[in-house]
Amino acid sequence: MQPTYREIASAIIRRAGWECTALLVLAGFCFGQAAGSALSAVNTSHTAWPEFHRPNMARWNPYEHILNAENVRGLVKKWHYATPGGNFSSPAVVDGVLYFGSEDYGVYALDAETGAAIWSYPTGFYVYSSPAVAKGLVYIGSENWKVYGFNARTGTKLWSYLTGGGIWSSPVVANGIVYVGSSDTKLYALGARTGAKLWSYPTGGYTLSSPAVASGVVYVGSYDHNVYALNAHTGALIWKFVTGDHVFSSPTVANGVVYVGSWDKNVYALNARTGAKLWAYRTRNAIESSSAVAEGVVYVGSTDNNVYALDASTGTKLWKYKTGYEVISSPAVANGVVYVGSWDGKLYALGARTGRKLWSYDIGNAISSSPVVVNGIIYVCSDGGDVYAFSLE
Repeated sequence: MQPTYREIASAIIRRAGWECTALLVLAGFCFGQAAGSALSAVNTSHTAWPEFHRPNMARWNPYEHILNAENVRGLVKKWHYATPGGNFSSPAVVDGVLYFGSEDYGVYALDAETGAAIWSYPTGFYVYSSPAVAKGLVYIGSENWKVYGFNARTGTKLWSYLTGGGIWSSPVVANGIVYVGSSDTKLYALGARTGAKLWSYPTGGYTLSSPAVASGVVYVGSYDHNVYALNAHTGALIWKFVTGDHVFSSPTVANGVVYVGSWDKNVYALNARTGAKLWAYRTRNAIESSSAVAEGVVYVGSTDNNVYALDASTGTKLWKYKTGYEVISSPAVANGVVYVGSWDGKLYALGARTGRKLWSYDIGNAISSSPVVVNGIIYVCSDGGDVYAFSLE
């Protein structure tokens, strides 16, 4: 039996403290658009973090050379920006602009250096989806059942596509196609410039997982307990792998392997071509966090309060670090440091090799959002409605 919308919301944001009986049920909201200020043309660069996974599908920034395990203890708050609603969306940063969605119904663009607002757009309902930025456009989903394409410079809405359910899934863009899941139990492929539907694939449950695209294949999890591999051009099923419970975690693809967590408490490693299980590692509670993979190690959080480091080839536990509460946030890895938030209200920097805590900052509100690392700055959103930037003094 599929969970109700209330059960989904309460399982993922139990500490948010708001009623969610209407969650994922409204449609047809598309009010106005905010004026934008002039920005440079937006494009993807090595120093950007343009989507939830990063372009390497592994939540790893190999180009970060400012922060490291020796100096990260010197991080201080650079700026913070407050919104009226909680921010569960994970930021994207491209060409000096930070983009995110908020529970206050808004999509925002901030100056990444100062935190100053550039533009915002009201979708009409909650925005939990994380943005993707590609070729001058910003793509994001909303609980009003719509996927949006915005001009990244001005915030002008270029198109919207109405699905049949609310959207938690974060879009990914590859070869001119936007892939995104919906609670209407489908994965969609939309034209990046027009929003026109190219194809959709029906899973057997809510598709709240964020897809990953690698070598012409789209990978995504579903509440029907399955991980799917689909042809990126046609949507045809290549394989599916059944876990023991809902798959809210987003697949991570690295070196021909798909890594994904399940509410059955396991992290799975699957052959990307065939779907065959290579290994599984069992934690003590459900996994909603998505893995980061760097230099042969898988990093992932669990609702058993721990962050785990696993050998990518064997699944052997290398270390774990216990936070004060559940870890929904997906780790980000850069230059020997793992950054991750916890529902204990803290953002952590852990040594990638040892798991030793190098630095932490007490935000004071649960962190479901996943941090990003760009040009020596750590960005993260909080469930309390704040966006933070941290850098060296």
